[in-house]
Amino acid sequence: MPIADGYHLNINTDYKTIYSPFSANSSPNLLRGSMRLSPLFFSLLTVLSIGTAAQAETIQTPLPSPLELTGRTGGNDSSACGNINRSQGETIRVNEPFASLSFEVKSEGDYTLLITGADGFRECVFAHNYDGGVIQSPGLLDQGVYRIFVGDRSGESHPYTLSITQ
Repeated sequence: MPIADGYHLNINTDYKTIYSPFSANSSPNLLRGSMRLSPLFFSLLTVLSIGTAAQAETIQTPLPSPLELTGRTGGNDSSACGNINRSQGETIRVNEPFASLSFEVKSEGDYTLLITGADGFRECVFAHNYDGGVIQSPGLLDQGVYRIFVGDRSGESHPYTLSITQ
């Protein structure tokens, strides 16, 4: 079956073979060493692609309803706001000139909330015993992109719930 000019894909039930370009008066020539890709390979590739796409999702304002997100505190990246995982975290794009957002984090241990943004914006909030160990951080954010991380000052990792309201 043709898949592009001069390329054909021969699909069998056990494997897939990709053929190289060929001229009209010659038979198809296999690529050097022929590529045989199993259905398992394609299944794994699909699962990994879906997982990567899910992590890359950006939250946009205005929020249609309050959000509740879960994850684990801490990470291997040291910061002034405890240990965080820079490859994790949430991304929020504020589309209005400014937005009133409220962040609340519930967890265990010595956890923190770090919010970073454009023009050097950086806010770090620690959980304290006197407020029941719940971090609450309301505020106005200017238009732009922000990253939210839940860290841990003790280097531990615990489940957390992050609520975002507008």
